[in-house]
Amino acid sequence: CHFVVEAVQSCSGSKFWSALGCGCVGQAVLSRGAHGGPMTVSVGFAMAVTIAVYVSGGVSGGHINPAVSLAMCVTGRLKWTKLPIYILAQLLGAFVGAAAVFGIYYSDDGKLEVTGPNATAQIFATYPAPYLSLINGFADQVMSTAVLLVAIFAIFDTKNNSVPKGLEPIAVGLLIIVLTCSLGMNSGCAMNPARDLGPRLFTAIAGWGMEVFTAGNNWWWVPIVAPLLGGVLGALIYIIFIEIHHSDPQTGDENEVHTKYELTNMA
Repeated sequence: CHFVVEAVQSCSGSKFWSALGCGCVGQAVLSRGAHGGPMTVSVGFAMAVTIAVYVSGGVSGGHINPAVSLAMCVTGRLKWTKLPIYILAQLLGAFVGAAAVFGIYYSDDGKLEVTGPNATAQIFATYPAPYLSLINGFADQVMSTAVLLVAIFAIFDTKNNSVPKGLEPIAVGLLIIVLTCSLGMNSGCAMNPARDLGPRLFTAIAGWGMEVFTAGNNWWWVPIVAPLLGGVLGALIYIIFIEIHHSDPQTGDENEVHTKYELTNMA
C-alpha cells in the first residue's frame, strides 16, 4: 500500500513540473516572445522542478526523473523492484501535465505543426537545433545529465557540504537554471526521459501526429536513452571520485581533512 502511495506522489510531482514547465514554454512560444523567452523558460522550468520535489519528496523521495531513479538503483540507493512503477508514474504525470497545458492554451484557430515558423510541438518536447547531429545531441544529453546527477548526489550527501534539510529542492532548482543557461541551446536540455517522452506521446495523440517521432532525423529516442546513460555515468563519477574518499569519523582524520580544505581557511 505504501508503495502505491509513493507511485501516486511521484506521478503528482511529475504532473506539477510538466504542467508548469511546459506552460512556461507555451507562454513564450504562443506569444512569440512577448510574454517570455529563454530566461523565463529556464527559471520557470527550474522552479517547476523545485515545486514538484517539494510536493512529492516527503513520500516518494522526489522521484520525478527516470534518469535519477535508474542511477539510484544502479548505486544501491533504490530497490530495482520500484523502478518500473516509478517510471510509469513519472511518464503518466508528464503526460497529464502536458494535457493540462494543451487544454489551457488550445485554440480552434491554431494549426498543430511540428516544424517551421509556426511550430508548437516544442512546447511539450525537445527538438534539436537545425545544426545539431544525432551524435552531438546524444553527447550533449549524456554530459548535461551526468553533471545533473553529480550535483544531485552532492546536494544530498550528508558527508559532503550538504544543503540544509528542507532546502534541497531549491538547490536542485538553482542547478537546473545553470544547466539550462549553459547547455540548453542545442536541444533544450531535457535531462529527463519522462519530461520528453510523456508530453511527446500526448502531442502524437492530440493532433501533431507521428511527425513528432520523425522530426529532427528521428530525434525522439536521444532524450530518452542519453539521459539514462548520463545519469548512471554521473552517479558513478560522484561515488568513485568523491563519495568513497570521505574521511571516516572513527579514524579521527575528519577534522584534519575539513580544516585543510575548508574554503574559509584558504585566505
